[in-house]
Amino acid sequence: MPIATAMAVYFILWWLTLFTMLPIGLRTQAEEDDVTLGTTPSAPHKHRMGRVFLLTTIISAVIFAIFYVVNQKLGYGVDDIPVFFPQLN
Repeated sequence: MPIATAMAVYFILWWLTLFTMLPIGLRTQAEEDDVTLGTTPSAPHKHRMGRVFLLTTIISAVIFAIFYVVNQKLGYGVDDIPVFFPQLN
């Protein structure tokens, strides 16, 4: 796998993981009973983006490592999906 392709796949996995990680552990202003004037009650109380970025990077690196092993070392790709799910043919 060329390095540009690996970086593109990692970038896509990182963004998908980021959007799944954003709501985890989020406390809204309404839940904390501390709504700032001019904001919506569903706005985050504390955003903690550094923690979210770190967890996203770690989780997406693990997912990419699994993808790399399955794709490059074991040789499975998108064309091999019918082998694992013959009823889809």
